[in-house]
Amino acid sequence: MTVFITACEELVEVPLTNSQLTSEAVFSEETTAEAALLGLYADMRSTGILSDLFYEMSLYGDDLDYYGSSASSEQQFYDNSLIPTHPTVKGWWDSSYSQIYQANAILKGLETAPFETSFKNQLQGESLVARAVLHFYLSMLYGDVPYINTTDYQENTSIGKTEATIVRSQALTDLQRAIELLPWEYKTTTRTRPNKGVALALCARIALVQKEWELALACSSKVLDHTESYTWQEDLNTIFLKESPTTLWQWFPSGSNVNTTEASILSFETAPPPRVALSSELINSFDDGDLRLSQWIKTVADAYYHPYKYKAVGNEPEASEYSIVMRLAELYLIRSEAQTQLGQLTSAAADLNTVRKRAELEEVTATSSAELLEFIIQERRHEFFSEMGTRFFDLKRTGQVNAVLETVKSGWDPNDALLPLPESELLINPNLGPQNPGYE
Repeated sequence: MTVFITACEELVEVPLTNSQLTSEAVFSEETTAEAALLGLYADMRSTGILSDLFYEMSLYGDDLDYYGSSASSEQQFYDNSLIPTHPTVKGWWDSSYSQIYQANAILKGLETAPFETSFKNQLQGESLVARAVLHFYLSMLYGDVPYINTTDYQENTSIGKTEATIVRSQALTDLQRAIELLPWEYKTTTRTRPNKGVALALCARIALVQKEWELALACSSKVLDHTESYTWQEDLNTIFLKESPTTLWQWFPSGSNVNTTEASILSFETAPPPRVALSSELINSFDDGDLRLSQWIKTVADAYYHPYKYKAVGNEPEASEYSIVMRLAELYLIRSEAQTQLGQLTSAAADLNTVRKRAELEEVTATSSAELLEFIIQERRHEFFSEMGTRFFDLKRTGQVNAVLETVKSGWDPNDALLPLPESELLINPNLGPQNPGYE
């Protein structure tokens, strides 16, 4: 394991083994405790679920078409033909629980650490955010999964599954504690470490999945009302720059000159595409006048399209774009959806129109909840394509996943709404069984 400490917002490698992570020495000084936390972020950025969702789950859903090698493991995501031995299925599971272990080890170490309260609160709050978001995405991908809040090795290796809705409820509990602990002020000007606003935004994201409309409304409103931290921008070309005031949380890159993985994987200049392109279903779903069609999508050879949100491909003297985990537009659309579900249609339409007007689309009039919800889901598709697997998870949580994907994906089966549990994990720990339906 490698962890990082921040000095003038540059990352400096500090080696730290897994055994050292739980030692008292790590939590005897602030620098080493903070290094453990930043090491967790480095792992989350570089390996596992949060680093890969934008790609694999866009292939799994209907954002991307695949043009690469049919022998690649990526083809199985695109064909929805995953098996329990697929390397990514196991890799996401292993890396996520390793990262959850790191978060738990930090929380345990902080219990008796001799630090100032404000410093301890900061690290505790950030660790709770990490634990919550990892459990959330595990539940969204695999369904019922273990919820781990201990570093007890024997207990963790024999633990059984927890119902997915309960896993997400426990994640909300972690986030509500993080909201109490974290300040509004960011620890870094680059917004690469969570603050209170990030904890609130993640709370709103999970509450939407849980259909806890009042909670989603309250959390999103607190973020949107905090204009000292977050400022709406009308220029689409500034949204993905690392200095954007609409960003809530983004990853610090592996090097100060390294731009995003998203741009390096999704961009191409020749036809046919060497790897992936945006699906024709997505392109055809845009209104002709939607600015996102012209400013966030690039055409190649008048026939293929790739995301052009991140425009910097390759390294630069100084990176201009960081990979974004959360941004402000999501909070407007979460609040709009929650308000619609609560019958507050006028306010819901106003929030929806904030996002639509930036794309130079006509305002939507609040007529019925059903119509407004349809506009919101479509708006989320056009706003968040190729980001964090948002489209696929929206189809799942709204109950549309089968109706939509079976019409555009020849291999789609209703059981594909969940990924298989890793076969190797079921062999090691039978308490994780049974295997998800369709993968037995």
